[in-house]
Amino acid sequence: MARMKLFTRPSRKAPEPVTAAPVNAEQAKTGRQPREAGPGSRGWAGRGGGMAALVPSVTEYRGTTVQVCGLWPFSSGASSPMIGVPLGRHEETQATVCCDPISWFQRARLISNPSAFILGKPGLGKSTLVRRMFLGLSAQGVHPLVLGDLKGEHVKAVKALGGQVISLGRGVGYLNILDPGQAVEVAQLLEANGHHEAATRVRADAHGRRLNMVVSLITISRNNPPTDQEQTILDRALRVLDDTFDGIPVLKDLLDVIVSAPDELRQVALDRGDMAVYLQETRALEATLLGLTGGGKLGEIFSAQTTNPMRRDRAVVFDVSSIDETETDLQAAVLLACWSYGFGTVNVANALADAGLEPRRNYFVVLDELWRALRSGKGMVDRVDALTRLNRSVGVGQIMISHTMSDLLALPAEEDRMKARGFVERSGMVICGGLPASEMPLLTSAIPLSRQEQQKLISWQDPPAWDSRGVDVEPPGRGKFLIKVGGRPGIPVQIGLTSIEQDEGLNDTNTRWNKETLMEPAVPQLPTEGGTP
Repeated sequence: MARMKLFTRPSRKAPEPVTAAPVNAEQAKTGRQPREAGPGSRGWAGRGGGMAALVPSVTEYRGTTVQVCGLWPFSSGASSPMIGVPLGRHEETQATVCCDPISWFQRARLISNPSAFILGKPGLGKSTLVRRMFLGLSAQGVHPLVLGDLKGEHVKAVKALGGQVISLGRGVGYLNILDPGQAVEVAQLLEANGHHEAATRVRADAHGRRLNMVVSLITISRNNPPTDQEQTILDRALRVLDDTFDGIPVLKDLLDVIVSAPDELRQVALDRGDMAVYLQETRALEATLLGLTGGGKLGEIFSAQTTNPMRRDRAVVFDVSSIDETETDLQAAVLLACWSYGFGTVNVANALADAGLEPRRNYFVVLDELWRALRSGKGMVDRVDALTRLNRSVGVGQIMISHTMSDLLALPAEEDRMKARGFVERSGMVICGGLPASEMPLLTSAIPLSRQEQQKLISWQDPPAWDSRGVDVEPPGRGKFLIKVGGRPGIPVQIGLTSIEQDEGLNDTNTRWNKETLMEPAVPQLPTEGGTP
């Protein structure tokens, strides 16, 4: 019971003389009056004071400023942005956190370019976070493009959206890197409608991407980039092939052009009329191209016509899960080919939209396992940078995924390491999951992190508690991420799955380890009378 003062009507008697309150020696020395005791944050303390042992938490409701304007001062602003795809709850305030690179760039104006970079140890929910983003963006009319799914973890989600699944692998599907896609038809359509400059740009972009992809495959095959003279020969050979070949060429046709030694190639080879010089300059190039047409370590995936052409009016995923994990070079080559093919399709769609021949489409490009492509050979950082350097004017959101900063910086050349770190520094936002303590110096060199934020990331990478009963115990950092934008304080968020995402199995990335697939222990059987069980 709280203390209460009782007030009575004053009497007409004369006031009694006021006497000074007794003071102790310390009060007499200092001359200060004793401070009256007051209630604490939980009420009056002491016997009969009524101090509350537990302060209950008040139920929190969310509403717009129009709805809660009359509740002042019992309302406060949200501590996290409310624009974008709902990801989950703020770890500390439990407020809803909405985030995606396209909404934060286009609507909220919180970042300077629509791109994001995700870092985190395996098994902590990076794929779930990306899937939540492109599912939410697809509801806003943005087409997700998963350009290389090494585990097949996004196939179900894209199928649920009515998208296109393109399967690639040995004996599964082919991808012709010399296929300009729809660039030729689109260039002709643009010219027919009077957009000659746009048609020229489409053809030039298609030529540049094909040349870059051929050089990338040669780099992966040799573990070293081709020489400047070899790149010049390849560039001229592609132009000769476009002028003389009827249809869509493949790598074998490019090899035939180099072997035939036309005058255009002999001029750039600087053979001075000596055929022996030309053969010497193109011998290594011919050997590499011969391996790419079906006899080398990269197999025959790039040696035939594209089996399933990509569409630009829906969600698309390139399923490359059939490629074994041990074939790292082949995985890197396929990823680069998918990225080149996807960006070429985006460029064609933007050219048609700029000319008013098609409606404007926005795309959300997902580039997973970036470190595999960067480690595949010297100079691959430049190739990846040339493929993925999309500016904010093309209407494309981009998200790159890797495990740690060490994966990006584990390159032999210092200039490659600096460029790889630039992928993180140039991103509009960086989303970090659980990371080891050894990553903090590398990570803080690219983005500023406070000591509390570093400790949070380190705690999220801890393993779950030991449990010998076989109960599914999640690690403490699963589904937890820190959203960093520049020097602003990070936003810790816990990803929350909807019932549809859980029931449909869209986030099960360990389908080959389901309980139904595990063998049951053999039960010993007693022999029967005949001697057999």
